[in-house]
Amino acid sequence: MITIISATNRQDSMTLKMANIYYKIFSEKNAGVHLVSLENKNVWERSDDLLELEKKYFIPSDKFVFIMPEYNGSFPGIFKLMLDNSDIKKCWWNKKVMLAGIADGRAGNLRGLDHITNILHYLKMHVFYNKLPFSRINDEMDKDGLIINPQTLKAINEQVDGFLNY
Repeated sequence: MITIISATNRQDSMTLKMANIYYKIFSEKNAGVHLVSLENKNVWERSDDLLELEKKYFIPSDKFVFIMPEYNGSFPGIFKLMLDNSDIKKCWWNKKVMLAGIADGRAGNLRGLDHITNILHYLKMHVFYNKLPFSRINDEMDKDGLIINPQTLKAINEQVDGFLNY
């Protein structure tokens, strides 16, 4: 099972729109995939929301896709709180993960991708080498949340294909 996590709790985010694109692509490739949004979820403590996410998605998954926006040169604190408050041995240890960074600026959250990679290695996760940084995300998507640039869509498909074989 693959679980995609939109790593922000911000309402109507570009991150969730990109996570939906990944969800659609994985689904079209007949991968058993689920999408988790942190919107309206209490993950800043070991709450009923977090326990439900663990039971339903995190523990049963053997692969993850983290779609992470850039927040202050890194990634959202709410995502780090979710990791910190989860049962790390059951949820994350020895599982595979693929990363994509989202930013309105030029770097596509490269620093955040590097930062989370170090944390995920500490959590004994196997990070897929092909990390995609999406720069100027507002220029990559239309108002309906669809990718405009065919080269971007091609890069996503190549990343997904590689991860499915990882």
